[in-house]
Formats: sequence, C-alpha cells, structure tokens
Amino acid sequence: MSTHSITLTINGRRYAGTAESRHTLSDFLRVEAGYTGVHVGCEHGVCGACTVIVDGKAVRSCLMLAVQADGAAVTTAEGLAAPDGTLHPVQQALRDEHALQCGFCTPGVLMTLAALTANDAKPDEEALTAALSGHICRCTGYQGLRRAARRLAGAKP
Repeated sequence: MSTHSITLTINGRRYAGTAESRHTLSDFLRVEAGYTGVHVGCEHGVCGACTVIVDGKAVRSCLMLAVQADGAAVTTAEGLAAPDGTLHPVQQALRDEHALQCGFCTPGVLMTLAALTANDAKPDEEALTAALSGHICRCTGYQGLRRAARRLAGAKP
C-alpha cells in the first residue's frame, strides 16, 4: 500500500504525518494524530459520530480519505473550547440543556452545530433540528439536543 506525507492544521496546530492511501480521515485523526474525540460508529457516514469541521464545513471523517484533507484546516471536538477552558457556545448549550448522556454521539453533534453557528451565524431552529437529524443518539431521546438547538437559534428552550 502506498504511503503519503500529509500536512494539516488540526485545532490550530500544524501536524505533519503519513497516511496510507486507503486510510480515512477519522483513522488518521484518532490513530496517527491522537485526537480520540473523533468517534467512529458506523463507518458508513450514517451515525454522525465522526463529524469534524474541514475548512469550515462539517464532514463525516469516516467517508473522507486522509490524503483528501492534505493542506486543510481541521477542527475536532478537542479544539472547540477556548485555551482558558471557556466552553464554546455549542458546548455550553448542550451542557445547560442536559443533552449529554453516554457521550458517544456528542463530538459529532458538537461539530455539526458548531459549523452551522460559526462566524455568529444564527440559523433558525428548523435548520438546527434538520442538522441534528443526521446524528444517531441512543441515550438522550433527542429532547435535550432539541432544547440546545432552540437555545442556539435564540428561541426559548
């Protein structure tokens, strides 16, 4: 299998590594770069657990090859909070609305909502709820996630 040198900016830090042609971005981020907040569930792009932000867009990292991300800026759940520990608004909304249980789906949900609300964008509740429909959560019953989405849209939770 051929190996490629790739360089990414992960959570604001430059990272150079090697990846086999067939390795997914999720595998590269978890195994090569050590970002275990990238969760891998279905490996078919259905569950949403592996969602990261690549050049400003939420993507399923299990469906993207690592070599396709060469030169890209990637943000994982580990890169959302401020350096001083202040939570990102999406993290705070999920916390405030008790939208977390086992935590397996949480990184993907965070990244999807963070991409939608980036640069002070104010998507409506419908857009945020539609974005959540691409995530499978077996624990929360989705009510806390929906309340967090309403909070992010500026509506009363």
